[in-house]
Amino acid sequence: MPIPPRALAAVLAAAALTAGTAGAADDTAGWPNRPLTFVVPFPPGGITDSTSRLLAQKLGEKLGQQVVVDNRPGAGGSIGVDYGLRQPADGYTLVYGTQGTHAANLALYKNVRYDPVKDFAPVHGMSESPLILVVNPARPFNTVAELVTYAKANPGKINFGSAGQGTGTHLTAELFQSSAGIRMTHVPYKGSSPVLTDLIAGNLDMAFDYAAVVMPFVQSGKLKALAVTSNTRLASAPQLSTMAELGYPAAQSASWGAVFVAAKTPQAIVQRLSKAVGEAIVDPEVLAATEKNGGTPLRGMDSAKLGTFVKSEVVRWREVVERSGAKLD
Repeated sequence: MPIPPRALAAVLAAAALTAGTAGAADDTAGWPNRPLTFVVPFPPGGITDSTSRLLAQKLGEKLGQQVVVDNRPGAGGSIGVDYGLRQPADGYTLVYGTQGTHAANLALYKNVRYDPVKDFAPVHGMSESPLILVVNPARPFNTVAELVTYAKANPGKINFGSAGQGTGTHLTAELFQSSAGIRMTHVPYKGSSPVLTDLIAGNLDMAFDYAAVVMPFVQSGKLKALAVTSNTRLASAPQLSTMAELGYPAAQSASWGAVFVAAKTPQAIVQRLSKAVGEAIVDPEVLAATEKNGGTPLRGMDSAKLGTFVKSEVVRWREVVERSGAKLD
């Protein structure tokens, strides 16, 4: 008995849908079955690199495949991120993104060739590292309130050093002076080491930098720490008040890192990666390294939350960069 045309069409449509669903499942079946690459857009040897390698090791254990770190520095991280984006969207290439590569760089550089929101699928946050406001001990301010009072009475007289135009150490200071309603003078350097040398020598008044960089000098008495830019106090320096506690919640700032993949990566792979990264960042060994470097893990910042966070960071840091006037080639 022949099948009526309408019934035949329904059967064919159902078959096509079933085949399509099976095909989609086949796209992720067996993944991963070979090593993954973790593109880190910064040079080897630093704190970022060492923590990335430890995370890659733990992530590999979770996924049952080796995760190989591939350092591709340049243009504030944009070169490595762009490279990672141009690899196949199959879940085998992970990208280390930061508030620079996925937010501030869009306003700092003229030729950023990617959109951090449209071109990437957010996987999971890794960690964030706040900055600490440090001053030369001989300066006439022992608290943030005293510093602000002095700065208002002496516009432009306080000079602050940074690791370079557009770096987190620069933009955090810009954020602080904007929120405090003061005007200071920026002195850019090439890296944190010369900043600290001049700050200790008395050639600079203050600077913002990361705990791993400045706390040894604070503990030795060569620098004085006034506040931390995190939302909560640091476990490694609980005596330091946060900027919010001192009345400057808009001065909150942290260098964050997160894992991304290309936007067209199958959602099933993104979710599996998100779960694996979320577990890896609280591995005791990773957690100890993160806290030792003055950071905190971004617990619970899964794919959906990270996507929302990145959108807000793009807007926030664009405004800070525009106010600062910073531009990079």
